[in-house]
Amino acid sequence: MKTLTADRRLIKIAMDAPYLERDEEHALAEAWRNDHNQEARNKIAMSHMRLVVAMAAKFRSFGLPMGDLVQEGHIGLLEAAARFEPSREVRFSTYATWWIRASMQDYVLRNWSIVRGGTSSAQKALFFNLRRLRARLAQGDRQLTSQAVHEEIAAALGVSLADVQTMDARLSGNDASLQAPVGHGDVEGGARLDFLASDAPLPDEQVSDMIDGERARRWLHNALGQLSDREMKIIRARRLSEDGATLEQLGATLGISKERVRQIETRALEKLRAALAAKAPALTAGMH
Repeated sequence: MKTLTADRRLIKIAMDAPYLERDEEHALAEAWRNDHNQEARNKIAMSHMRLVVAMAAKFRSFGLPMGDLVQEGHIGLLEAAARFEPSREVRFSTYATWWIRASMQDYVLRNWSIVRGGTSSAQKALFFNLRRLRARLAQGDRQLTSQAVHEEIAAALGVSLADVQTMDARLSGNDASLQAPVGHGDVEGGARLDFLASDAPLPDEQVSDMIDGERARRWLHNALGQLSDREMKIIRARRLSEDGATLEQLGATLGISKERVRQIETRALEKLRAALAAKAPALTAGMH
């Protein structure tokens, strides 16, 4: 009730605001532009609040509070007043309409659904015009299928058919909370969240994998400690590096032939395989 009363009061103030003649509007705009006169800017904005209210009424079909729409429109109105250039000889209402609409559209997109949509200009046009175009096509003499309606809307707005179908589905239904109970009558069946499938391992499996992984890393560290400096250098360069050095590169670095590098690598791998096999045979299955 308090919200309704506040909305009515705001609308009454907007409708009672006096109109500005063209010369007076121009003088106030000049005072703001040249002297940064805040009172002049506020007077221009206040005299056009009825424009905000009229535009807010056009967005009420999205189910958002009228008062919030008016407040967002007022923000756009103040932005327009701050940017208005009186030298262009354009009435302020014409200029402000764009800013008011943009502010309200942004508010609708942010609050209409918990799922963010309409991020591109084409998506925004689709969001705000789909219902209107669909209603206009339905009033025609042709009997169009849903597919045909979607195709004509996609062509009219320059978006893909898939985008139209997705947006139409979103506009046709409301958001459903994952915490909402699922059941029939007095029988409780849990929340929607409980029925979502997950491919992630169970908590006990995650803990087990973490412990096994840590143990395997410790065993590998101990096994590497049994290698000589040259064996360790070759294994690091060949097996533990993302790039993986070639036999030729290591031979040139160590001053030996590539065949000798291969022999040292083979011997080092045998040492690692033997050390790890004593701890866990499964760890050596993929070593070659």
